[in-house]
Amino acid sequence: METIDVITKLLIAVLIGGIIGAEREYHNKSAGLRTLMLICLGSTLFTMFSIEIGHDDSPDRIAGGIVAGIGFVGAGVIFMGGTGINGVTTAATIWVTAALGMGVGAGHQYASLIGCIILVGILYVFTILEKWLDRINYSHTYKITCPYRDNVFEHYEALMKQHRLIFRRGPQWREHQTVSGTWEAEGSKRSHDAFIHQMLANQEVQKFEF
Repeated sequence: METIDVITKLLIAVLIGGIIGAEREYHNKSAGLRTLMLICLGSTLFTMFSIEIGHDDSPDRIAGGIVAGIGFVGAGVIFMGGTGINGVTTAATIWVTAALGMGVGAGHQYASLIGCIILVGILYVFTILEKWLDRINYSHTYKITCPYRDNVFEHYEALMKQHRLIFRRGPQWREHQTVSGTWEAEGSKRSHDAFIHQMLANQEVQKFEF
């Protein structure tokens, strides 16, 4: 391998990893600037060494392990949070960053740079699109605790309908003269905010989780 070619590939790998990592760092994700720079650089090095060591017999014998090995790194950023499973997008970003690093190591620098631009575009543009879609329709879990009386839950469900929320009733239970119920409701952010505001002002409600 020519020295200038090696240096160029490594610098491009660091640049690609830095661009992607900066976007993840800006959004306070678990895999940030340094992590993605190292992943891209490592993938490039492994690919270059694989081609050099394997020559014509098996140039992919080392690089082939990147695809499987990077899965362990990606799995480390996926976790269960209060709002569900988090980190899947970051894990996918790690996977694609490794692929871009492999492309640089194999000599496809321009394809990797274009792929980097597309990846950052997806992360940036679709984040805005997801926020917009969430404002139109997103899911919320409500838990209401109040004194027992006939058809009490139907009253709150009527309020949800009034605020144009589509709901699904979950578990309900009664303890002495107190009843509790949960609902999974979908609707616009404005509808959820209006319903929450009305529930917080309701003196009958003993406990309201949202």
